[in-house]
Amino acid sequence: MDLVPALEEPLKKVLGPPTAKVMAEHLGLHTVGDLLHHYPRRYEERGQLTHLADLPMDEHVTVVAQVADARLHTFASTKAPRGKGQRLEVTITDGSGRLQLVFFGNGVHKPHKELLPGTRAMFAGKVSLFNRRLQLAHPAYELLRGDAEETVETWAGALIPIYPATAKLESWKIGKAIQTVLPSAQEAVDPLPDSLRDGRGLVPLPEALLKIHRPHTKADIEDARSRLKWDEAFVLQVALARRRHADAQLPAVARKPKPDGLLTAFDDRLPFTLTEGQQKVSKEIFDDLATEHPMHRLLQGEVGSGKTMVALRAMLAVVDAGGQAAMLAPTEVLAQQHHRSIVEMMGDLAEGGMLGGSEHATKVVLLTGSMGAAARRQALLDLITADAGIVIGTHALIEDKVQFHDLGLVVVDEQHRFGVEQRDALRGKGKQPPHLLVMTATPIPRTVAMTVFGDLETSVLDQLPAGRSPIASHVVPAADKPHFLARAWERVREEVENGHQGYVVCPRIGDEEVDPKKKKSPEDEAEKRPPLAVLEVAEQLAKGPLNGLRVEVLHGRMHPDDKDAVMRRFAAGETHVLVATTVIEVGVNVPNATAMVIMDADRFGVSQLHQLRGRVGRGSAAGLCLLVTEMPEASAARQRLNAVASTLDGFELSRIDLEQRREGDVLGQAQSGARTSLRMLTVIDDEEIIAEAREEAAAVVAADPELTALPGLRTALDALLDEEREQYLEKG
Repeated sequence: MDLVPALEEPLKKVLGPPTAKVMAEHLGLHTVGDLLHHYPRRYEERGQLTHLADLPMDEHVTVVAQVADARLHTFASTKAPRGKGQRLEVTITDGSGRLQLVFFGNGVHKPHKELLPGTRAMFAGKVSLFNRRLQLAHPAYELLRGDAEETVETWAGALIPIYPATAKLESWKIGKAIQTVLPSAQEAVDPLPDSLRDGRGLVPLPEALLKIHRPHTKADIEDARSRLKWDEAFVLQVALARRRHADAQLPAVARKPKPDGLLTAFDDRLPFTLTEGQQKVSKEIFDDLATEHPMHRLLQGEVGSGKTMVALRAMLAVVDAGGQAAMLAPTEVLAQQHHRSIVEMMGDLAEGGMLGGSEHATKVVLLTGSMGAAARRQALLDLITADAGIVIGTHALIEDKVQFHDLGLVVVDEQHRFGVEQRDALRGKGKQPPHLLVMTATPIPRTVAMTVFGDLETSVLDQLPAGRSPIASHVVPAADKPHFLARAWERVREEVENGHQGYVVCPRIGDEEVDPKKKKSPEDEAEKRPPLAVLEVAEQLAKGPLNGLRVEVLHGRMHPDDKDAVMRRFAAGETHVLVATTVIEVGVNVPNATAMVIMDADRFGVSQLHQLRGRVGRGSAAGLCLLVTEMPEASAARQRLNAVASTLDGFELSRIDLEQRREGDVLGQAQSGARTSLRMLTVIDDEEIIAEAREEAAAVVAADPELTALPGLRTALDALLDEEREQYLEKG
């Protein structure tokens, strides 16, 4: 990071090694600049108390409250058999609700002396449920003495900043560390061009940093937030604008389909007409393919909106124009399925060079890691000789041995499953950069598309083809109402008796080695049991509630041939119920499957549940999706499931998903390994700022692509795009 030395100063020099180590390991903060950009999550007013009634379960919280009473109990236990065990129960209140704090053993002495009725303090800990009441066990606390010099100094003014904290480092300790480094904020270099800052009435960066950490009034917080949001939005949009600018300079071969070629022959045979949406999106794609720089387009469409058809027509257009097209799928099951369905859709047009093939035909080959050597050799030969116009495969396509005669188009299915390196490697196989079409069935709100895929043009398919059925979704609270779960299995039997099939989805396979030394995640601790597993559930169902039905299992660690055989039997209707992991999440298409039961549904994300649910209701019969959970009614997990059950609108759900996860992984954390650069900007609420920043950024980059006149902006870009993320955006 090329920032001012004061902001580059390592924290261990300023705060000492122990604190710096915790900050680095748990919060990803390494330098003074990092710490200054660790903004408060919210503010408490000194005279007011936190609303205790709204505390989320299982989350680490910081609250400001007053002690109502404190009682010391003694009890007998294995460690203290003669009734010498001690437990301190402290009740705190905010006037609207109460919360119990519990301290045990030797930990009771200090709080017993300090937490007297009437004392105000900040408490931090994880909210858990005990005897159906919320409690914090062994919380850390900091007394708020109104008179002490030190407290007034630390919590300047009446507003107490509450920082994103961890169990190892409480909010107030972070606050104290920030007070130590705050003077360095004066040296922060401003990334915004003066004209933009003055034109929008934004405060300078040093002032914003001071006001966010040490506000005297609520207006200070507002000033600081609007300024810091602009920084994040603008710097990120400049990075994306520079990518688009660079891409626009790349050469590509224009691919225009022949007037009476393969595409026309294919369209003439279609037994149905394309939806309006499909026609519109196809036109956008064909216009892009006809230009001499590479298309970069994101195609989003709800599960079942006909994306594969649109992608196939784009691939046929490129084959018509003398090029080859590659489709990259995230799993072998999906690659095989795409291959099957595309060959079926094309009929004899997929039999290029074979007897009975049509005159316009080409070959459609499959390439996956588990193919036999002979089939693989033949597929590689077909690609290099151009006999095969279309290849469908997994990342086996990316290996060095795979060579194309003339790669013109890369279609990536289910974007979020592919690391950026893989897409880049495939794009490197063209003589010139090939056109790129990225497909996703996870609906992405417009602002996220502008932020995450800001270097891709976006097309949306939002109509479902005719003949799709509605899906009814319900939450099944297995712990509160066990008879609901029994009824769920009856419903599955009823569907099978009516000639249909069902899925049961579990979070785990069940043949994993359990390492006794491996630490359990807090969620597992909270649950006191591991997530349900396919192998165990399948056995219980076959012996119990689904006795007499043909039940099979499918999971990622099976041999590919076995997986394919299971899928074929299920598709042919020979298997009644498929108990599977999320390998069925994307693209599996069995129109006769109408029921889905998702076990431990709270272990899945919102968009994942939406994807899974999209596997039923694909035919003319209505679909049913049951979300089974043991989480209590009040938990955030239950609210998430209720949201999924209440709407089938993927865009609405992706908004809810984003609100729940915040923007933690918006910048593709999983793909870049770098932590998110969005701390202040919320992609949902700040749509306007993002859209305006995008325009400003495009203007700045068009006028000065190298940003020679804006050294402060260059510095901020280098900081945002440390090596890792630079590559990530480049490969986007």
